[in-house]
Amino acid sequence: MSQGEPNAELRSANRARFELELEFVQSLANPFYLHSLAQQGILNQPAFVNFLKYLMYWKEKDYARFILYPHALHHLELLQQPTFRTEIGKDEWREYLNQKQFDHWRTWRDPSRIQTAVPAPTESQPQSATSETHNVPLTNGS
Repeated sequence: MSQGEPNAELRSANRARFELELEFVQSLANPFYLHSLAQQGILNQPAFVNFLKYLMYWKEKDYARFILYPHALHHLELLQQPTFRTEIGKDEWREYLNQKQFDHWRTWRDPSRIQTAVPAPTESQPQSATSETHNVPLTNGS
């Protein structure tokens, strides 16, 4: 056995653990998964609560850069609260969290493009001018 083999085995084991924990932390971005964990009673098991505390290191810059789903870190932080761990088991909370997440993904790049209602044409505004303006993206100045 050479000097490099145990080091290579240790590195391989560390990499496997890193990948496993990364995958798990990213799965926390899914409100339906959180709901399932709560329904099964897993979120309130003391060993699991300790594991969630341990995983908080993923919020550090050196680790957070590997996270593809930023909501995972937010949900990890919420899971530190006993109230959230209990409430996420309710269908209403799951749906609320899912909707908030969807709204964020829908609008995070350009909030100025959010348009809740199309203004009706006024008498002083010709119909053709109204329809033309709806094809132009909204800006902060409009």
